[in-house]
Amino acid sequence: MKVLIGAVAAVAGLLLVAVVGLVSIVLVDDDDAQASETASGGEGLHGVPEEFRSWILKADAACDQPAMTPALLAAQLYQESKFKTSPAEATSSAGAQGPAQFLPSTFATWGRDDDGSGETSLWDIGDAVMAQGRMMCSLINSAKNSGISGDVRRLALAGYNAGWGRVIEFHGVPPKDWSGGETYNYVKIIMSTMHRYEGPELLEVSGSGAGAKALRRAATQLGIPYSYGGGSPNGPDTGSCDGVNGYLNGRCSALTTVGFDCSSLVQYAYWPSTHLPRTAAAQYGATSHHPVSRSQLKPGDLLFWSHGSTASIYHVAIYAGDSNVLHAPRTGRNVSIAPLTSAMPEEDYVGATRP
Repeated sequence: MKVLIGAVAAVAGLLLVAVVGLVSIVLVDDDDAQASETASGGEGLHGVPEEFRSWILKADAACDQPAMTPALLAAQLYQESKFKTSPAEATSSAGAQGPAQFLPSTFATWGRDDDGSGETSLWDIGDAVMAQGRMMCSLINSAKNSGISGDVRRLALAGYNAGWGRVIEFHGVPPKDWSGGETYNYVKIIMSTMHRYEGPELLEVSGSGAGAKALRRAATQLGIPYSYGGGSPNGPDTGSCDGVNGYLNGRCSALTTVGFDCSSLVQYAYWPSTHLPRTAAAQYGATSHHPVSRSQLKPGDLLFWSHGSTASIYHVAIYAGDSNVLHAPRTGRNVSIAPLTSAMPEEDYVGATRP
C-alpha cells in the first residue's frame, strides 16, 4: 500500500484537451475583467475538483503497483468525463456511465459501496473512482506480467478503453488505424496530459475563521490556469478577450481556457459566506474600510496592486502566510503561491484589507 500524501490543500481544476499544447509564453500582462456569473511527482496531485481529490488519492493508495499514480487517474478521469457527474453530461453513446465511464456490466465487477452511502453506484464519485483505481491497478499488474513490451501504464489504459483482450491481440496498444484510432488517441492524450496533475504546491492552512476558510478553498485551485474574464463563485470557467487582454501567442486563449482571473479566484474563495464583487477594484472598494498593515497580515487577507491609485487597481491576491500570496497571476500562468514582494511589481502595491 502506498502512503497517502496528506496535503491539506491542492488544486482542483480542469484543462481543455484543445489547449493542452499551449506554450506558456506571456505576451500581455492582464488586468482584471468584468465577467458574468456562472459557476510532482508521482505521489502528488493537483488540478482536480475538490470532491474528486481525496478519492483519487485513496484509490492510488489502495494500489500496490508503483506505476499507478494519482496524476494518471486524474488525467484518465478528465479524458473519460471531464469530471462530470450528471447523466446528461456523463453518458456515452456506447452506454458508458458516470465520471469513470463504466459499462454497468463492467462496474458490477469492480464497483463497491466505497462512500458508505448504502448503494453501490457508478454515479457516486467515491464508488466510481475507487472502481477505476481497482481496475487500473489490476490492468497494470496484468501488463507487468504479460511479457508485452512497453510502458505498463499505456498498456493498462488501452485495456481500460478497449479491453485487455485487444492488448493481447495487438501485443500492445491497438494501432492508430484500429477503431478510428480511438484507443490509440485515448492513451496518447492521457499520457501527454498526466504531468499537469502532478506535483502539488503544498499549503498548510491552520486556524479557523473566514480568512482561513477562504484560503483553504482557494488552495484547492492551485495549478488551474489563468483565464482572463474566466471563473465565478461556482468554479473555473472559460473567459474572454477585450482586444488587449486574454491573448497568448497572438490568439485569444481565454476563450478556450477553463480557469480564473485574479478577482474571480478571490470571489470563489470567499463564496458563499461572503459575497464579494467581481473585479479587483470593486473588491478593494468593498473591503477598504478594514485596512491591514503588512505586519498584521493574516491568512485570507486580500492584497492589492495598482497603476498609480486605488482607482486603477489591477490585481488582487490572497495572503497565504509566511510572506507569501496565493493568486492567479496572468495569462499563460497558473494559480500559484508566490512571495508577496515579487508577486507583482513592488512599487504597485497598494495595501491589504480584511473582508
